[in-house]
Amino acid sequence: MRADRSRLPVPGAARPFHFPPIVKSVLGNGLGVWTLGHASIPVITMSLLIRRGAADDPAGREGLAAISIDMLDEGSGDRSAIEIHESLSRFGAQLDSDIGADGTVITVTCLNRFLGPALSLLADIVARPSLREHDFERVRQLRLHRVTQLRDMPGAVADRAFVRLLYGAHPYGHTPLGSEASLSALSIDDVRAFHAQMIRPGDATLVISGDCDHDTVERLARETLGGWSGPGSAAPPRAPELPQPSRLNVIPRPGAPQSELRIGQVAAARNTPDYHALVAANMVLGGQFVSRINLNLREEKGLTYGARTSFDFRRMAGPFSLQVSVQTAGTAEAIHESLDEIAAIRGARPVTAAELEMGVAALTRGYARNFETAEQLGRAAVQLALYDLPDDYFDTFVPMIEQVTPTEITRVTSEYLDPSKLTTLIVGDYDSIGRDLGRLDLGHATVLSADTF
Repeated sequence: MRADRSRLPVPGAARPFHFPPIVKSVLGNGLGVWTLGHASIPVITMSLLIRRGAADDPAGREGLAAISIDMLDEGSGDRSAIEIHESLSRFGAQLDSDIGADGTVITVTCLNRFLGPALSLLADIVARPSLREHDFERVRQLRLHRVTQLRDMPGAVADRAFVRLLYGAHPYGHTPLGSEASLSALSIDDVRAFHAQMIRPGDATLVISGDCDHDTVERLARETLGGWSGPGSAAPPRAPELPQPSRLNVIPRPGAPQSELRIGQVAAARNTPDYHALVAANMVLGGQFVSRINLNLREEKGLTYGARTSFDFRRMAGPFSLQVSVQTAGTAEAIHESLDEIAAIRGARPVTAAELEMGVAALTRGYARNFETAEQLGRAAVQLALYDLPDDYFDTFVPMIEQVTPTEITRVTSEYLDPSKLTTLIVGDYDSIGRDLGRLDLGHATVLSADTF
């Protein structure tokens, strides 16, 4: 039978996906040890999750968590940063660290035959860093230079200002980097205190994925990290009331050929029962190329190369945001169209079955590709530990997404997206766009200074 090449083949049903079983144990000091088997190649990835992040920065010391994590590989015992990385290179290991609002992940990837020495070195870096003052001064200076560089990047200015507008003094109200003022106020004693109080085994989980067995990993973890200790758990981050920012905010950038736009509000936490419906709704609204907002602003209006929306799910309620860079002359039009699309998906122009089908397909077709390597499996397991998700979360993701209905999309967008509470931020040429902004019916624009953030 000859294939009909005049039309695309009809896709079949999604195949079931099964996440590898996780073997878990807990050391006497409270450190969780998780292993996931992945024996296709002799490589392992060890990820140490510490459930402390930028949200744990003290007021006035924003950036402390990130610089403290950055200091970990600057030396341990008598070894310098260069000597630590020479040790890593001797067994071909790669070290990475990543800090977010709720947690920090320090990752080492290497051949499985180097599991012992790699884990020993990771233990020295995390539990026994030198935290020397001259290293701190150098790292802080590099971060201050980075803050200065970001002032010339409109997108970075918009990101930093937008989280402060949405969250104010809330733990989520700043980026991990901190500000020039807060970094300048830090001392090595602050870093040492943060390490002693926050980097503790009871708040950590060691996830090792790849060609390894749990008994060996647990034994090595006990030998290298069993002596790691710390005080009891500190109080959770403070969560003051959220501010009520102006609906329209502008950071002037005279002569800018483009405007950086951020539109959004505080929305939902990661543990919301509406998670899957919100993920599907975002795909239709602005989460893929064929989403409503991108097709409107890019394909129909020609105002941008691309627009996207996202829900940033965190342990506490995270932000929904629209991010787009548009031509200066089209700033007001882009804001109007974006707000209109957000309002319409709540019921005035509900999601169609065809739109939802396309969004679901983007989330589910090829889903298994997210779990092909030991590193991908490790990152996925870290998410389970950070957000207290069930072990079968990844097994059930596709079926849960496929069960979302257009009616549910209308319900969750009506609940979590409120046009009257959306905050709009513009980083652009206010002199050129000010008159057009007055026609948006968003009230008087609040003019802000980039130096404030």
